[in-house]
Amino acid sequence: METKRSTFKGSIGFVLAAAGSAVGLGNIWRFPYLAANGGGGLFLVIYIVLALTFGFTLLISEVSLGRKTKQGPLTAYGKLSKKWGWLGAFAAIVPFMILPYYCVIGGWVMKYMFVFIFKSNGTAATDDYFSNFIGSVPQPIIFTAVFLMITAIVISKGVNKGIENISKILMPILLILVIFISIFALTISNDDRSGLDGLKIYIIPSVKGMSAGDIIEVVINAMGQLFFSISVAMGIMVAYGSYFRDEDNLVKSVNQIEFFDTLIAFLAGVMIIPAVYVFMGREGMENSGAGLMFEAIPKVFDSMGSIGRFVGIAFFIMVFFAALTSSMSILEAVVSSLMDKFHMSRLWATVTETTIALVLGILVCCGSNGIIDFSIKLPDGSKADILGAFDYLSNQILMPILAIGTCILIGWIAKPKSVIDEATRNGEKFGRKNLYVVMIKYIAPVMLLALFVKSSGIYDLISKTLKN
Repeated sequence: METKRSTFKGSIGFVLAAAGSAVGLGNIWRFPYLAANGGGGLFLVIYIVLALTFGFTLLISEVSLGRKTKQGPLTAYGKLSKKWGWLGAFAAIVPFMILPYYCVIGGWVMKYMFVFIFKSNGTAATDDYFSNFIGSVPQPIIFTAVFLMITAIVISKGVNKGIENISKILMPILLILVIFISIFALTISNDDRSGLDGLKIYIIPSVKGMSAGDIIEVVINAMGQLFFSISVAMGIMVAYGSYFRDEDNLVKSVNQIEFFDTLIAFLAGVMIIPAVYVFMGREGMENSGAGLMFEAIPKVFDSMGSIGRFVGIAFFIMVFFAALTSSMSILEAVVSSLMDKFHMSRLWATVTETTIALVLGILVCCGSNGIIDFSIKLPDGSKADILGAFDYLSNQILMPILAIGTCILIGWIAKPKSVIDEATRNGEKFGRKNLYVVMIKYIAPVMLLALFVKSSGIYDLISKTLKN
């Protein structure tokens, strides 16, 4: 059992670890799709504005809460206010639910990485390759288990030898790969389309054919993307904040995380949108999620010829690193909670959560390949398997509720001064202090409520009821 709380050796370790958490699959397979179909540059402008206001508010609140209380997410909220300690349960449940299916997807990424390294370029581009893979037994389970074990080994090593050291190695490599692939994507051409044409679609704002409702939809999508991009409302930043040294500059580090994450998110679009546009046209950019990552992108690499294999190898290594650094942070949020609440040793907490996550991950795999016939109907009328159900409950229900509760707790119960004092304890300047107060008390809760109503399906349910 740890008697003294570990800390990151320096602010750079914290920033790289936090940025590694933020730079995950959501940035790579969701951001480009939302940008391409949300007015291109219009989405980018809205996203950046929200990142500097809404995202900054939630991010600095959670990091400050972690450092102030020196607790993981399960117990940190109760330290600030006993009556609001229930938020800690939400903050621990969210990563607990996300980890199993995130590791399943991480296993898919690992599989494709190996395919591009050891097999021909066109193997993963064949029709039904992805559906046949996830529908098989036992490959998806094996890759899930391996990905989860790698994550667990890193976390078992602790904050310095595990999270910090690995982040310092993987994040620079990830950034180099992202920049390389982005530059390459701009140089390709095919028939009458070029990578630069795709870049124009991505960065030039366009409201052609968009109604006021469509623009509001873009705002809500950009706000929802921020949850994935900066890893808030998952307990992660509270956990990492609890390891942030008292003498380091918190505001500066949060600003660096914002910049790093926004840069990677933008470059994810540069990597993907031009390449997909060149080889698949505008219709190719209608894909998101697994359809983009494991079906559309391999076809793009196959269309590039022999060089496509090398680009594909670089791409999936990069995605693997992004998935791994994110899964590390998700597991750490649960492990730190178990250690603080139940006084477990790090090793025992890691083994306990890894075992549970493996069992749930196997269930997710069995739901995807049809061994378990599981399907629920969501409020919007769509059906979801086990993975979809976990994703809906964690991302569309629990995370917005947690974020709203955090705003109320800090904005009205503990008061914004509790965060401001923590962030400026060493005399640092809080450049957006007045903005922060207004955001945490008024604007962010209203925006989050709107996001919750839309993302949870409540809005669709109300609309259908009124129409009937």
